[in-house]
Parts: sequence; C-alpha cells; structure tokens
Amino acid sequence: MTTKTTGQPLARYAAMKRIGDMVYMSGVIAVDPTTRTVVQSFEQLPADIRQQLGETGEMSVDIFQAPVLVQSYFVLNRIRELAGQAGGGMGDVFKLVQYFTDLSDYPLYNRVRRLFYPGEPPVSTVVEVSGMLPSREVRIEVEATAFIPLKR
Repeated sequence: MTTKTTGQPLARYAAMKRIGDMVYMSGVIAVDPTTRTVVQSFEQLPADIRQQLGETGEMSVDIFQAPVLVQSYFVLNRIRELAGQAGGGMGDVFKLVQYFTDLSDYPLYNRVRRLFYPGEPPVSTVVEVSGMLPSREVRIEVEATAFIPLKR
C-alpha cells in the first residue's frame, strides 16, 4: 500500500522534519489520503497483508479485530515509508509514542508491531487518550523518532 500521497499530512503541518541525523515524524493515523477515510476493514489492505494480520474470514471475529489490526498496520507502514523517504528504514526508527483511544487495543497492535520489529522492539511510550482527530473511528496514532545519518 504505497502511494505518492502516503504519509502526507491531512492538515497544515509537516509529516516529518529532519534535524541533522535525527528525523521526527508527526503522529500518523490510519486515514487513506486519497479518499480521506479512516481505514477500518481488511478489504482496504492487500490480500497478503490481510493474511499476515490474521484475517479469519469469520465475520464474528474479523469485525471486532479488523479496525485495530488494519489501523496498526496502516500506521506502522506509513512510518516505514516516511523513514524510507528520509533514506532509512524501520531499523532506524528507535522510538515510538503510541496513542490509543482504548488500551485494550494494545495487544493486537503489539502483534502487528512485531511484524515491523521482529527482533528488538523500539523504545516505546503508550498513552490512552479520550479521542483523536478527525473522527472517533481513529483508534491509534503513532509518532516516531529515527536516527538516519545524512551520509551512509
């Protein structure tokens, strides 16, 4: 799910800013920038990703897990793409601040995060908030910090 608009802010702010070898990324939410809609269902992701996330095909399971799993993937994939635009990768993203509207979503998010960090996890802060923009459908927001040397 890579597009030219991936990682572009939905309002007037920078998606990321480089200061020397440090790259600071604004909070990323799971909103498709082309349709400006909150990503919530497995159908909004490619089939191979859906399988990795554990889509069961059972509506009674997927309807509850899909919003968290899909938003987690979408957000972390955008962070990976932003790191790539700065000349790095997820291995360079060493700190994540993760905001949840419901902390009970954290275990599913953590399962997805392991796909992006199969080894040592990043430095991490988890915060529960009462709501996020642009709507109540947004359940997860993640901001990231990376160390990506200008000269590699």
